[in-house]
Amino acid sequence: MKLRVEGPLIGQSRACEPILRALPNWFGLEASAQAYITQTDLLPTFIAITDGSTVGFLTLKQHSGTAAEIVVMGVLPHYHRRGVGRALVERAEDYLRRTGTSFLQVKTLSERHPDPNYARTRAFYKAVGFVELEEFTEIWDTDSPCLQMIKYLL
Repeated sequence: MKLRVEGPLIGQSRACEPILRALPNWFGLEASAQAYITQTDLLPTFIAITDGSTVGFLTLKQHSGTAAEIVVMGVLPHYHRRGVGRALVERAEDYLRRTGTSFLQVKTLSERHPDPNYARTRAFYKAVGFVELEEFTEIWDTDSPCLQMIKYLL
């Protein structure tokens, strides 16, 4: 598979929305999906393209001069475990290093939530170098404990 990652780009909701819609196990809540779609228009987004089609994306938010966050990331199911997510994270990290950003964080459901899809999500982030930092029950709600993961980039 020949994969190309482009970005950072703004205004990518048309490319990213179909990917979000193809991932209902992660983005099934309509209000959240709409918020993510809006963010792909407003924030720096990287897109993964193969055979002329966008198959994945990653959107960043810069919180400070030294810290950024992966706000949302999605890869079409057919392309899971084929290096697309890793390529997106690597490209985003290269970009952030060039801007002097030291830390990259991501938030996901903690292991206290039994969802097997999010177990795969946590395993992915660990495989690309993120470590668990802290769990919060106040960010989303007590039934959806949030795990903050972080990676040192420099």
